[in-house]
Amino acid sequence: MAATKGSLAKADETAMTRNGMDSIPNLLSRLGDDVMQLINSQLALFKVEMKEEARTYARGAAMIAVGGVVATIGFALLNVAIAFGVSTLFASANFSQPASYALGFVVTGVFYLLVGGILALVMKNRLAKQELVPPMTVQELRKDKQWLKSEL
Repeated sequence: MAATKGSLAKADETAMTRNGMDSIPNLLSRLGDDVMQLINSQLALFKVEMKEEARTYARGAAMIAVGGVVATIGFALLNVAIAFGVSTLFASANFSQPASYALGFVVTGVFYLLVGGILALVMKNRLAKQELVPPMTVQELRKDKQWLKSEL
């Protein structure tokens, strides 16, 4: 009787396979393969998005560095010229020439410190708004999570 039940189960399994239906082990194997393929494609998407983000940050950092060097040179030259110009305003205040120069440089230096601080804060806020999470990968992971829930 036991042999009959076993042969009936095998016959049912064979009949299901012949009718176009796969056995449970085959289905689980295919599901495992599909999940691995899904994970591999998501990892590839994640790598591409991370490379794009890194490239964007690298370009931005390079441009900031070049801009910083040019601005530093310009700042130094302009600061000296403005400081001498401001020092001429103090000439009529009966200060000695070194004191007039010192005041001109102090006033000019404070002005540039304020402008530079404001610019640095604005750029910091712009970079803080840049998303570090790859949005397409997150979206695909959510879709796949829903798909896996519906399949299981």
